[in-house]
Amino acid sequence: MATAVFPGSFDPVTTGHMDLIERASAIFDVLIIGVLNNSSKSPFFTIEERVQMLEKLTSGMPGTSVLPFNGLLTDFVKMTGADAIIRGVRSSSDFEYELPLAQANYKLNYKADTLFLAARPEHSYISSSAVKELARYKGDIRGFVPEEVYQFIKQKFDSLDS
Repeated sequence: MATAVFPGSFDPVTTGHMDLIERASAIFDVLIIGVLNNSSKSPFFTIEERVQMLEKLTSGMPGTSVLPFNGLLTDFVKMTGADAIIRGVRSSSDFEYELPLAQANYKLNYKADTLFLAARPEHSYISSSAVKELARYKGDIRGFVPEEVYQFIKQKFDSLDS
């Protein structure tokens, strides 16, 4: 049974993330979405909130699970027994950033190759950072995030305004 890990901070989950999750889950028997608690970032959503969003969005996708993790991706890959790491690339600069990481990950765990999935053109400009920035300034983020995530973000920003 082929297993892949799709790691990320998912702060928040975007339509681009969901496209990659759907495509990767069609390729692999098991897809583990690894939600990174990145100590170098200040996330807007807690790791529990991000896991909750992804669990809701993937609830109807057989073979897909969501797990939080800290530390090295290669340790998480070993722990899950995954055969592959999925990374999305939107542009050549994403690839230039991701390739050395993939090579280092291979050096640390040669049993898990990194597979790059190109973003579809309609998602290539979407990033979680841009979504958060738009939301902070009350921009319309529908179309950038799934409806469930839109409602979650709206609720979170409304609570901050109170």
